[in-house]
Amino acid sequence: MTSSIVFKSFTGLRHSSQEHPKVLHSHTNPISAFPYRRFRIKASKSSPKLQNRNLRVAVIGGGPAGGSAAETLAKGGIETYLIERKLDNCKPCGGAIPLCMVGEFDLPLDIIDRRVTKMKMISPSNVAVDIGQTLKAHEYIGMVRREVLDDYLRERASTNGAKVINGLFLKMDIPKKGSENINSPYVLHYTEYDGKKGGTGERRTLEVDVVIGADGANSRVAKSIDAGDYDYAIAFQERIKIPDDKMVYYENLAEMYVGDDVSPDFYGWVFPKCDHVAVGTGTVTHKGDIKKFQLATRNRARDKILGGKIIRVEAHPIPEHPRPRRLLGRVALVGDAAGYVTKCSGEGIYFAAKSGRMCAEAIVEGSGNGKRMVDESDLRRYLEKWDKTYWPTYKVLDVLQKVFYRSNPAREAFVEMCADEYVQKMTFDSYLYKRVMPGNPLEDLKLAVNTIGSLVRANALTREMDKLSV
Repeated sequence: MTSSIVFKSFTGLRHSSQEHPKVLHSHTNPISAFPYRRFRIKASKSSPKLQNRNLRVAVIGGGPAGGSAAETLAKGGIETYLIERKLDNCKPCGGAIPLCMVGEFDLPLDIIDRRVTKMKMISPSNVAVDIGQTLKAHEYIGMVRREVLDDYLRERASTNGAKVINGLFLKMDIPKKGSENINSPYVLHYTEYDGKKGGTGERRTLEVDVVIGADGANSRVAKSIDAGDYDYAIAFQERIKIPDDKMVYYENLAEMYVGDDVSPDFYGWVFPKCDHVAVGTGTVTHKGDIKKFQLATRNRARDKILGGKIIRVEAHPIPEHPRPRRLLGRVALVGDAAGYVTKCSGEGIYFAAKSGRMCAEAIVEGSGNGKRMVDESDLRRYLEKWDKTYWPTYKVLDVLQKVFYRSNPAREAFVEMCADEYVQKMTFDSYLYKRVMPGNPLEDLKLAVNTIGSLVRANALTREMDKLSV
């Protein structure tokens, strides 16, 4: 059922950069906050040719979005700069990537810590459903460490000609409006750390023609273009080194826990890494209680991680929906900076890398491999393509979160539904290959009936529990 829903209009991702963005508050529905508008694309061939130089693009942020964008730009003949402050940082992240990403981004298998072929979905009452029985022999979910993946993508960008700068982006000067300034450069201000200036670094400036903001949920590039705010979840994760005999259990297995104890609106997880497990949870509505939820997640998995030692504690924000504005002039946002994290699953790595690549491809195409100046219409091609390709995925997962994460009985119904082989096949196919899979009408009807039955039982249970609490 969920895989074959067709939605006729999605407005949350489309917003004209000519309008002043409205700030989204927690009571605002981000899916319907902005009206749909069609945009007229101007042919890039009308843009002037550059004299004695190629187009200059700065990518701010060196995660999957930034690394993928920089590589594509450099390969496409663009003079590319990648600015990242923490080149050795262990980015807080669950680290799951879909199978299609391995092929699309030509990732070497040795940077993938684990190939997960089994998952356990564990309900509030600790009913465990095994998921993964529909996977084919070659299919798996990859588990990576961000410090490994990000470094690989940056190094590959550098190998292809991008200049990687260890620096902290501070602000940028945006060209003033007016025909005489239409092709004026953006002046970036940043602090460069080259190992010779101690911890203070050295203030520098850089002139570029285009800026890609790939600098995460707290993006300074987004603030520079007044991109607006979004609701966000806080994710908390502990990396735990567990005894070898217990690590065998997680060799190719990941666990997801649902329940009010681990999160009122998200889920808890245990994901295997190279020699440890990542244990975490997240929430939008009760951020102040995140440590309490984390303790509950550890307690739910207690017997399987007994004797473990916490080797790292991490926390980070997860965007809940796209920003009101993702583009202004020759500045575009990608990845977490744009808000490309899915609801229900909280996945962002693939969408970050994909959006970075798609944005860079639009720039390469619009500039004729770096030979012409580009304008906003060239970058808007990336937004139009992104929205058309991925809107169904975001919408389906948004609906799932609203329906099944609202109460413990609803979560019990969700776990019950996950036991269905058809649900597992549709879910894994959609996740592994990043497209909403067409369903079988008869199976969809059967699934609809079963889902309604599960929800009816959940509502009945809720009413009985309410009576007991009076």
